[in-house]
Amino acid sequence: MASSAGRWRKRNEPDMMKEAILTVIGSGVLAVCELQAQATTTPMVTLRQPRFNLGVKAGFNSSMFFTDEVSINGKDLEQAQNNYKVGYFAAVFCRFNIKKHHFIQPEFSCNITQGSVSIPLTLANSELLSDNALIKKKMTTLDVPILYGYKFVDVHPYGMAFFVGPKVTWIWKRHSSTEFSGFHQQEIKEEQYPLQYSGVVGLAVNVSNIFFDFRYEIGLHNSIRAMSYNTDTTESPHNEGEIRLRQRKNILSFSVGVIF
Repeated sequence: MASSAGRWRKRNEPDMMKEAILTVIGSGVLAVCELQAQATTTPMVTLRQPRFNLGVKAGFNSSMFFTDEVSINGKDLEQAQNNYKVGYFAAVFCRFNIKKHHFIQPEFSCNITQGSVSIPLTLANSELLSDNALIKKKMTTLDVPILYGYKFVDVHPYGMAFFVGPKVTWIWKRHSSTEFSGFHQQEIKEEQYPLQYSGVVGLAVNVSNIFFDFRYEIGLHNSIRAMSYNTDTTESPHNEGEIRLRQRKNILSFSVGVIF
């Protein structure tokens, strides 16, 4: 029963990712229809495109850390559930208009992301856990995405652009924390890779210089470098096992900003 539930969870993680992508695409399709309707009733105005623009934005993110593996001494913990948490961020960016409808947009942002993994104390997990387990994470990061964008709608004052690109994240360790509860092991600590890489895809809709940004981000690799705990304060035989945790970030975000 437990193993079938574990398989159900693993099948649904890709489904949840697909739903997030479809949400972004669906929002974009609705925006295109609305902007095209506006364009048919609004006189077309052609403006000289500046070489580059500056902008600021702020918004919210919904983060979930996909758990590819959580095990103790080689035994997998079953029915681990990844949970979304809401965070927030602010960013500045510059947009280089390289040719008609095309642009390159480097950004710099400070992000607060949160997420958790809950693991029930089932019969299969009873030898590995002391209680229902929870891994609760809060991270402060500095992020630099470099995006390529294409404007599908570019009729002043309306516009819509698709963008995609890589993102580099630096973990601000001093302002990040992970809490572990429900494990036999005491004082569990994780060490994350200080630099992490992800891919970004999204849509931006603007009315004049006000814009709305929808984007999805997926981590490209495991973010956990090592796990450790205090073997002196952990009771035997639980002080001999190795804890393994492999996670990838998965973030859906929305922001509002101004471009100058």
